[in-house]
Amino acid sequence: MATSKPEEPPSPSQSHYYKPLPPQSPDQDYVVLPYYHRRLRRPSCRILCIASLVLFLAALVYTLWPSDPEVKIVRMHINRMQLHTIPIISLDISLFVTLKVKNSDVYSLDFTTLDVAVGYRGKMLGHVTAEQGHVRALGSSYVEAELELNGIEVLSDVVYMLEDLAKGTIPFDTVTEVVGCLGLSFLKFPLKVSW
Repeated sequence: MATSKPEEPPSPSQSHYYKPLPPQSPDQDYVVLPYYHRRLRRPSCRILCIASLVLFLAALVYTLWPSDPEVKIVRMHINRMQLHTIPIISLDISLFVTLKVKNSDVYSLDFTTLDVAVGYRGKMLGHVTAEQGHVRALGSSYVEAELELNGIEVLSDVVYMLEDLAKGTIPFDTVTEVVGCLGLSFLKFPLKVSW
């Protein structure tokens, strides 16, 4: 076998790597422009802007969305008591109560009626009704009202109530209804909530 000489790679000077320039005519001119680098916006910047806008709108809705005012009985003292023996032994109690109305909105709250139904151990006992009050935005106000507890059965309810009173707290169940309006400077929005 004859040994053949390995082929050498073509050198850069060979003509198939470069094409010759077309012939130039003497009346042809060329304009040389500077390189223009177009700045592309990155998609991450666009996504970041959209996410920031969505978070801002969510925070705005969360802040401006009205929430239910919080009503709590903070103080009470007995006004009068009446004992009934027929048909069963029961007790009517009238109490003066102080209600704390807390407004956690950025709106002020003007209520025309505030009605709190009070229950104890699953049985509705009576109502607290207060009329007209004002609670400033992100604030609280105290309202004086009268609580009428009618028909407390002495043998069952009063024993438990005295037991709870000895512990220091009476766990009343409440259902509250507020009728009024929310206000933000000169704008007023009607409000009727029950919880």
